[in-house]
Amino acid sequence: MWTIDAETIVTGVLGHPVRHSLSPAMHNAAFRALDLNWVYLAFETTPGALPDAIAGVRGLRLRGLNLTIPHKQAVMPLLDGLTDAAQQVGAVNTLFWDGEQLVGDNTDAAGFLHALHERGIEPTGQTVLILGAGGAARAVAYALLQQRCQLIVANRTLERAQQLARAFTATPLAMTPDALKPLLNQLDGVVNCTALGMTPNTDSCPPIEWERLPDTAWACDLVYRPLQTRFLQGASARGLTTIDGLGMLVYQGALAFERWTGVPAPISTMRAVAEQALGV
Repeated sequence: MWTIDAETIVTGVLGHPVRHSLSPAMHNAAFRALDLNWVYLAFETTPGALPDAIAGVRGLRLRGLNLTIPHKQAVMPLLDGLTDAAQQVGAVNTLFWDGEQLVGDNTDAAGFLHALHERGIEPTGQTVLILGAGGAARAVAYALLQQRCQLIVANRTLERAQQLARAFTATPLAMTPDALKPLLNQLDGVVNCTALGMTPNTDSCPPIEWERLPDTAWACDLVYRPLQTRFLQGASARGLTTIDGLGMLVYQGALAFERWTGVPAPISTMRAVAEQALGV
């Protein structure tokens, strides 16, 4: 029987909003599967409260944390150090202790590549369109750049696309049908890193004309509520290989789990719990 006592080790996630997160269910199932006396909690944390929250992590010596929207970049100056991945991505999704140093890591990039490989996609040298310019888009850009991909970044605000493009040697575009149309036939893949299509706004969708993409192209959506967004439905109707947001969620969580515990994550358990929560 799983109990919480004075020896329980505490981890969790900071975000705003965060009550929709599947991470508590995934991590707590993983702890139980390995008989670890650990617990993972969701901490609703407004942007203004983030410095106090990180001070609390230090004072309470919480073992590890995940960061989600809107904290992945704002947390960086509050830490003692960054891993190479976090520094190059420019965003943090995982905190851990290195001795007395509270360090930021990024497991989103590696989690994204795991999700692609799981679907049989090897992106090395491909031309990929990234939709969005936030922390998730930065992780995807970093991961694909390590695979020597040619990157195009499109965002509703062109200035933000230009900022990300400068950091990752990409081509910036406005995310409009007219701007995207001429390049769609050149793409090997497209990744939606925006919140378009996420519950409750399930009717929204990036402006992609799927019939213009090559037959061999693939499409990935980082949204996982719902798993089958309008974006993925359009790609699937075109006959393209699709990757939903669950794989990246599970793999980035598994890498954080292993960073904290030092033991292999029970990935099948984490995925099963996430699927159950999503009604799959």
